[in-house]
Amino acid sequence: MTKIAAHIGTQLYKTEIKSPNHILIADEPESNGGNDLGFDSKELLASSLAACTSITLRMYADRKKWNLTEVKVEVTLDRDPSENKTKIERSIQLFGDLDADQKIRLLAIANKCPIHLILSNPIEIKTELHQE
Repeated sequence: MTKIAAHIGTQLYKTEIKSPNHILIADEPESNGGNDLGFDSKELLASSLAACTSITLRMYADRKKWNLTEVKVEVTLDRDPSENKTKIERSIQLFGDLDADQKIRLLAIANKCPIHLILSNPIEIKTELHQE
């Protein structure tokens, strides 16, 4: 189970996010009243998919001993409130000495990365308020 903690104080929108071993800062852009000190929330979500895709492809190619020298992934995330729909577009570039079958297989593997699977299936969010 992954557990992440976020903390915001009085500095507008600067949020410290902690995992058991890492800390990062999220913020809002200046246009939204923040100081642009880190990724905003949508950028963090898109980053998760981009990073997971890249890592999954690297792991698979290494296990198969394929000559994949570089992976570039771009993710665009857009929310359409009028349709109550989130649209995610992912573009993948593969570099190295790969044949057409290897590239097709890597594309299929990209769709099996854990974050892709999370985002592609129903998500249930349970929220509870803890009293001090």
